[in-house]
Amino acid sequence: MTLSQLRSFVTVARLGSVKAAARALEVSEPAVSGAVGVLRKELGDDLYVRAGGVIELTPGGRRLASAAGEILGLVAETRRAVGAAASEKPALRVAATPTVAEFAAGPLLYAFGRRHPNIEVVVQVAPRREFAGLLADRTVDIALGPAITGTDEGPEIGAEPFLRYGLIVVAAPNHTLAGSKALAPAALVSTPWLLGPGESDTATDTGAFLARQSIAPRRTRSYPNFAAALAQAASGRGVTLAIAHTVRDELERGALVELDVRGTPISGLWYANTLAPELRTASANALQRFVTMPEATRAMLNRVGGVPAERFVHMGRWS
Repeated sequence: MTLSQLRSFVTVARLGSVKAAARALEVSEPAVSGAVGVLRKELGDDLYVRAGGVIELTPGGRRLASAAGEILGLVAETRRAVGAAASEKPALRVAATPTVAEFAAGPLLYAFGRRHPNIEVVVQVAPRREFAGLLADRTVDIALGPAITGTDEGPEIGAEPFLRYGLIVVAAPNHTLAGSKALAPAALVSTPWLLGPGESDTATDTGAFLARQSIAPRRTRSYPNFAAALAQAASGRGVTLAIAHTVRDELERGALVELDVRGTPISGLWYANTLAPELRTASANALQRFVTMPEATRAMLNRVGGVPAERFVHMGRWS
């Protein structure tokens, strides 16, 4: 049993097909099939069967996927640990949802870096649905965004709340509904909704709100970052749901106005998700403690340090 064989099987299990796994691993399909075949023979288990055009893991396959994910995660963590020891600077790998990455991660990690200058921080943007897998595989040490829980086959995950926020509907000052009171969401059904990256997903606050109000996808426009969506709203091209404290300056100077829509503000809470204490790295422990401190809260609310939102661009991976 080799690491490459385990990696092939884990990738097949996660992506649901040999073809997708081969593409992700940048190898041929026969290479993936061969690696899985060796595991099947060694373990005496089919590991997965095909059902309705997709693969379905056997009970043994589910256990192998869980164990192999832990093994590969420990290997990756060991490599990082050795590399960090060589440079005498521990690394902290952070995942954040697009919203957190654009509006909170920069100021938060800037303040954290001032307190812990010896820790090197690397951030990647990921949707909430990927958090559990990234943590279980030790690809990241901590994930910032909505709370998650571990799976039955995966490690225990703890979530620490660190920032409460409110979503409000904003538009240009000359919007036809500006100044109206207690608007029913139905009044905005025909209005273009301007969205940041990933907000059409019903797993996000905005996506869930639009789905509840039966806002058709054709009425939405998506932009590469939230700052661009806000700029378009300020120019009169539609409305958007914005995090209240991030548009405070725009509201005060009149560049945007809040629409009085029933059901808003929408209250939300961000969490720092990490593995169980006995599995965490020291740097993950340090950040999870820091996010609950007043210093961290002030940095995020005042947005001091980090990359300005209007300079933030979400980069996607594609081949």
